[in-house]
Amino acid sequence: MNKFFASCPKGMEDLLHDELSSLGCENLKKTVAGVSFSGDLKAGYQAVLWSRFASRVILNLAEFLAPDDISLYLGISALPWEKHFEPWHTIAVDFSGTSEGIRNTLYGAQKVKDAVVDRFVKRGLSRPSVSVREADIRIAVHLDRKQRASVGIDVFGSALHRRTYRAKAGTAPLKENLAAAIVARSSLDSACYLDPMCGSGTLLIEAAMRLSDTAPGLLRDKPGIASLSMHDEGLWQECLGDARERSKKGIAELLDRKVRFFGYDADRRMVETARMNAHLAGLSDLMDFETCQVKDLENPQPDSVFTIITNPPYGQRLGNFTELLALYSELGSRLRDRFSGSFASVISSSAELLGCLKLRADREYHLYNGALNCLLRTYSIFSRQTEEGEQPEHRRLSQGAEEFSNRLKKNLRNLRRYIEKEQLEAYRIYDADLPNYNAAIDVYGDYAVIQEYQAPKSVPAHLARQRLLDMMQVTCGALEFAGDHIIVKSRMQQKGDSQYQRLDRQDDTMTVREYGAKYIVNLQDYLDTGLFADHRLVRKLIGESVRGRSFLNLFAYTGTASVQAALGGAASVTTVDMSRTYLNTARENMRINNIASSADVKFIQADCLKWLKETADTFDFIYVDPPTFSNSKRMETTFDVQRDHIDLLEDIRRILKPGGRVLFSNNRRGFRLDKEAVERLGFAVTDISRRTLARDYESSADQHHVWFLDLSREA
Repeated sequence: MNKFFASCPKGMEDLLHDELSSLGCENLKKTVAGVSFSGDLKAGYQAVLWSRFASRVILNLAEFLAPDDISLYLGISALPWEKHFEPWHTIAVDFSGTSEGIRNTLYGAQKVKDAVVDRFVKRGLSRPSVSVREADIRIAVHLDRKQRASVGIDVFGSALHRRTYRAKAGTAPLKENLAAAIVARSSLDSACYLDPMCGSGTLLIEAAMRLSDTAPGLLRDKPGIASLSMHDEGLWQECLGDARERSKKGIAELLDRKVRFFGYDADRRMVETARMNAHLAGLSDLMDFETCQVKDLENPQPDSVFTIITNPPYGQRLGNFTELLALYSELGSRLRDRFSGSFASVISSSAELLGCLKLRADREYHLYNGALNCLLRTYSIFSRQTEEGEQPEHRRLSQGAEEFSNRLKKNLRNLRRYIEKEQLEAYRIYDADLPNYNAAIDVYGDYAVIQEYQAPKSVPAHLARQRLLDMMQVTCGALEFAGDHIIVKSRMQQKGDSQYQRLDRQDDTMTVREYGAKYIVNLQDYLDTGLFADHRLVRKLIGESVRGRSFLNLFAYTGTASVQAALGGAASVTTVDMSRTYLNTARENMRINNIASSADVKFIQADCLKWLKETADTFDFIYVDPPTFSNSKRMETTFDVQRDHIDLLEDIRRILKPGGRVLFSNNRRGFRLDKEAVERLGFAVTDISRRTLARDYESSADQHHVWFLDLSREA
């Protein structure tokens, strides 16, 4: 009686255990990612020929303690390898596990190889050659946490999930044994089977192989064990002959019962690949593959009960994820509307995406697609009740999400004429209008940025997540933007310069237009994009007010106000900010507006507060939009705009020419200008907050503060 170990992906141990039991294997024992069993040589043949779930089947030869490389070498060299195979056979070693003495799997494999070939040489035999890819014998060694080495030979010699019918695969193909597990967990008593996103056809081919009793190893070459002395070629051919007869009979029965397998995919090339793979599997007579998008999915046999088995894209980037919300919603809608009374099995790494199907799951299974922990949910499909004459909707939203959708569409209608008239490419379409959907949504060209505000602690995390998904889905649909053009950021309460901290680095920039100027925006890397669209009227006013004047932009950020000043004919433009990154963007903003660097266009990297006290330059027009609060390490003191604005304006007055003008703004909610103190500095104060409040930012009126401060010529 031989001892074997069959490995499999995590989550498939139960399926593999039951399968091996049905094949006559004995003494089965489940472990993590595998099942051990015993049986005669035929049991090993049957396992590699018929197992749909195993990754490899190993014939166990020995176990021994191997705490270090010497123990490993001695244990391997003690085994009678010359009795198992001949010296002219090529070998390869697959080594897994590490210990204190063997910290590298490559080193472990090297020691095993040395021990094997040295054994042959010491007995006067020729030295076996190593062939990593096409070895006759694959030796498998696993070192566990207790420092025990399990030594065996791979019965087939390569991964069993490779069925050999896949001439080509898609960009993220399912392994065949995972596809077989999905099929096994699905309803398999239907008349028809369908995959609306079939890719290379793996799921449908695995389903057809199971239903036709076709052994998954039928197309493979001889097993690796054929090179061993114990191999029985007659027995192997007997097993193959029985498998061929069963497959031939099973396919004929499916054809006689008119069981069909329908595969659709939006990519014509994948449809051709699926057809080729089905042909290589010998199942093309059962298969129909066509090019079709999910939104156009129809029932090819309306009177039949279907089993729908599919592996939609998961979306590892959030932008793709946004697009997939609509895809999954559309899929669920088509299934309800076209396949009522049928069954579905859908696998995904995202529970949120599966929730967009709006189907009630019968069962849920955990499976691993590589390293991804995935959910497989099975469903009984029931039609959606609609009133007579009503067109079924393509996306079902909760009542709250419907309210959000209606509000967003209303905002867009109200803003459309304004946006077109002003020819804006950066604007706000929503700002926490509804308490349950607490976010700001801004448009930049054909991109939208959703800035989610921090939810109150009273809101459960799963509910906050669902509301965000609602906003992503609705925004994508309302704007008709591609899903990867919807960008989501979380804007919690900010302190100091945290709003400027880098997020995931993308370095993707684009330009948007505003009142004749072009500005660079970076939608991915920071919470803020490089353009404060709420200050567009302030910038426009600057452009209209500075002709022939020397202009200073303090706390300049990316220099957008400097661009408008230069375009407006300012005699000189000086841009001051502490950040080298933002000053570089300011230079680029000037460049793309064809404003050449010169003695009259200066960029100064400095702490603005310190620079104000030290500079000898004077200016006709100074724009200052200081931070609400700053405690940057590069500043000598902290700054609070409410506490320190008079000190700031006093320093500004020192460098302002007689008759000069200051445009002072800030966005601190509840800010109060100390008008009497400002007037004592010699300024005439004019509040222009309402005049410079953009229509799409009217909800932020309580934090939009702008004044003209004019210094008399006699001052």
